[in-house]
Amino acid sequence: MATEILQFHEMGLDDRLLKAIADLGWSEPTLIQEKAIPLAMEGKDILAQARTGSGKTAAYAVPLIQGILASKQSDQNIREQEVRALILVPTKELGQQVYAMMRQLTAYCSRDVRVAEITGKADVSAQRPILMEKPDVLVGSPSRVLAHIDAGNLFLSTSLDTLVVDEADLLFSFGFQEDLKTLLCHLPKIYQSFLMSATLSEDVVALKELLLHNPVTLKLRGSQLPDGVQLKQFSIRCGEEDKFLLIYTLLKLQLVKGKTLIFVGAVERCYRLKLFLEQFSIPACVLNSELPIKSRSHIITQFNQGIYQFIIASDERELEMPATPKGKKGKKRKREGGKAQDKEYGVSRGVDFQNVANVINFDFPATVASYIHRVGRTARGDNQGAALSFVGNKESDLLTQVEAALILDNGESSLKPYQFKLDAIEGFRYRCRDAMRSVTKQAVREARLKEIKQELLNSDKLKTYFEDNPRDLQLLRHDQDLHPAVIKPHLKNVPDYLIPEVLRGVIKPLLVGRKKKQEKARARAGLKSSLKGKNPLRTFKHIKREKNRKSSRS
Repeated sequence: MATEILQFHEMGLDDRLLKAIADLGWSEPTLIQEKAIPLAMEGKDILAQARTGSGKTAAYAVPLIQGILASKQSDQNIREQEVRALILVPTKELGQQVYAMMRQLTAYCSRDVRVAEITGKADVSAQRPILMEKPDVLVGSPSRVLAHIDAGNLFLSTSLDTLVVDEADLLFSFGFQEDLKTLLCHLPKIYQSFLMSATLSEDVVALKELLLHNPVTLKLRGSQLPDGVQLKQFSIRCGEEDKFLLIYTLLKLQLVKGKTLIFVGAVERCYRLKLFLEQFSIPACVLNSELPIKSRSHIITQFNQGIYQFIIASDERELEMPATPKGKKGKKRKREGGKAQDKEYGVSRGVDFQNVANVINFDFPATVASYIHRVGRTARGDNQGAALSFVGNKESDLLTQVEAALILDNGESSLKPYQFKLDAIEGFRYRCRDAMRSVTKQAVREARLKEIKQELLNSDKLKTYFEDNPRDLQLLRHDQDLHPAVIKPHLKNVPDYLIPEVLRGVIKPLLVGRKKKQEKARARAGLKSSLKGKNPLRTFKHIKREKNRKSSRS
């Protein structure tokens, strides 16, 4: 007999908080929310491991807000307005996502629970006015919070009641361990802690010993991804050229439907794939960590609104390497192209992608954790999703590791071989080769330069500079036009004879339907032209009379 789920209205939450939850359309709590919220409201420290998309943010946000509301109502000696809760996040994108969630949950109590976010790249002095208002809840990265403490803008040693470390495993991957340890010295001795993570790595276990006191550990679901009914996972072995052949077939013949995230191994690969798809009039956008946070957020917003169907993103391996600790000399880590790495940037987690139907690993992820983080962007909540991974010749060992990590109770892996015969699409190979001839190293380089140039022209920070130096602006604007790759018109359409027999049952109805519509349109146009300038009623009577005459003669 199934146990009944504890509903939000049975948890003793404030009416204003319940109203905000209703506005968000949450009919009932997720598993992590049902287990964590009551424990948190009892004052317990919590270590929660649950998969991406399981509702971890609300699991700590709801009790945190409830605690502040209850504290302000019960305090007879009214405490000063001060920072009561600190939420530490590894990336700017996740910080903005958490901030947005907090604002939605405090929609009806925003005067009593003030929320602020300081994960951006603005100068510490520019963010000082935000902290002067002493928000109840502060969202930030460890390095940014520590910078404000050092500048004297933030004091937490006497006011803090709650500390949340979100995506704890990523904090170490992004090189925040030294900042985090230093930050703990500025916190009070007693406070409630929440440690949220998708994986329980050795670093997270070490952090647990450092932060939590007699914690309740919530390890929900053996698998860190949804079950096979909600999430379909497939892999296909293919060579480098076959990857481009396969992605062309899947996208051009619309075998993949819905919003899709395509992961590759590096930024350069992002632009190479984008230019390749452009040859076939398949629009896609690149989520590039070289671009400012506002530009990346704009791309994500447009993707969520359905303006883009395909986003190409890279999980850059440099991000997974710890930064050089403070006080030690060493070369700054560089990313491909020689530009400094934005260490607070992350794609596979920390970005609020909405309603992603598919994830395609064009380049297979380097670790099991990376695979889980990427694939975790689809099949979120109650939505269905699919993940397809291309496995190169040198990636067989990685595939074996992922398959082993996804073993079910019946001894089989959730990751199944994709039953697709590459021989069936061999007719498309020459078209793909033709397209790749245009996607040269120079074309990729110019595509990247073109995007950076556009950012310079749109930059608010450079407006004043360009006003003082109009010649520099003219040089930018009148620079030679960049044509990253020559578009070949004949590649836009797919000839009927190239469509494999196996796929004709799927593709043909679309083509036939289109032809019928075109024939009807031509017929209507022909009829209109024949009736032009004539009385339609008389014309039809004349046609009917002629038919009667012919039938009587015969």
